[in-house]
Amino acid sequence: MNSLDIDKKPADTRVVVAMSGGVDSSVTAALLVEAGYEVVGVTLQLYDHGEAVSRKGACCAGQDIHDARNVAATLDIPHYVLDYESRFRESVIDDFADAYIRGETPIPCVRCNQTVKFRDLLSTAHDLGAEALATGHYVKRVAGPAGAELHRAADHGRDQSYFLFATTQEQLDFLRFPLGGMPKTETREAAARFDLPVADKPDSQDICFVPNGSYAQVVEKLRPEAVIPGDIVDMDGRVVGRHEGIIHYTVGQRRGLGIGGRDPASDPLYVIRLNAAAHRVVVGPKAALGRGRLRLSSLNWLGGDISGDGLAVKIRSAMEPVPATVVRSPDGGAEVVFQDLQFGVSPGQACVIYAGDRVLGGGWIERDAAERAA
Repeated sequence: MNSLDIDKKPADTRVVVAMSGGVDSSVTAALLVEAGYEVVGVTLQLYDHGEAVSRKGACCAGQDIHDARNVAATLDIPHYVLDYESRFRESVIDDFADAYIRGETPIPCVRCNQTVKFRDLLSTAHDLGAEALATGHYVKRVAGPAGAELHRAADHGRDQSYFLFATTQEQLDFLRFPLGGMPKTETREAAARFDLPVADKPDSQDICFVPNGSYAQVVEKLRPEAVIPGDIVDMDGRVVGRHEGIIHYTVGQRRGLGIGGRDPASDPLYVIRLNAAAHRVVVGPKAALGRGRLRLSSLNWLGGDISGDGLAVKIRSAMEPVPATVVRSPDGGAEVVFQDLQFGVSPGQACVIYAGDRVLGGGWIERDAAERAA
């Protein structure tokens, strides 16, 4: 059994590495080469970097493809660039735009992992005769009594398990995450040790196809006919302002509401919910954001016991898991009840369920649950 939990010698084990051109995936490839595996690098071109919906330096376009190619040359491994533009547009970018128009807050990184990367690329890895697909995600794959399990990374500050909740058991059996036990500082040190051309490259911060973090600009370009002005109303339905499209707002937003003439000494207002059908933004005090429960749809379940204590959930990627109880429903969803009120629960976001560091599963927060009071 080799270090990737495959019953072969490393030299007899072909591994495809998803190389985005960043430090993490580059170090992943380098570590596997150092360990003696037969490594094949694959980079996905996901969109035309000359289009207005891209930005310079984003992954999977332009400079990053060039960087991935240079890293592969440094490591002396074969490298392929695959054109996945149409798949990415249909599965990720179009879904992103449509979700904002529905008044939801999408997570395109989850959709990308769920479709293009862990479905289509995994199939390509099989076609290349690989025993595994390795990525630079900070997450751990642990051998459990019932099969591979998904766990939080050793470095909780870098953990990306929230974005991988939709990984299926079949995919998890084939995937490997060599960086799951490493802190980011160690990854940077390894990049320097391997003398990789991307050793000093900064981490990407924004969604790859969103220029300068302006989500609304992308949606307006893709769906200009759907950006409709409307009223900003308080909890009682009184008009307190106007907006230029609900795509400019998200649940929990406080700044930039565009409400003039208010007493500066009064309590701040937050976006409580978005009524896409009426093109209305509903605002209110922070207390109105509190939710005691939510409902999930399209639950992806990776196994584990949810009947006892010790469950926790994340409703945003950057938060620590909070205690909750979970009841799965026959329709493929689940009901989640928080131990304490949670604020800023937004339709379209994910809720990921943990038992300790293990990811049990997760699903998508439904609109009606995010809009009703606890």
